[in-house]
Amino acid sequence: MGSTNPNQQIRSDLGVIETIDSDNIVRWDGQRLYVEQDVYHNGQMVHRKYRKTVTAEVARAISAILAAPTH
Repeated sequence: MGSTNPNQQIRSDLGVIETIDSDNIVRWDGQRLYVEQDVYHNGQMVHRKYRKTVTAEVARAISAILAAPTH
């Protein structure tokens, strides 16, 4: 029995298996926080360095970490 990749999902609206690969580095472009993702459909790349916006909840958590005092 094969294992499932947590970064894979079936896109029934497109009829493909979508796989997402990311380095999980949060970036700032001066307006928004985002992560870059490579998106594949059935193993073929369809988007390179797609910018997915970080959610407000994640942005608040990052802000709290950056505002915390350091010793």
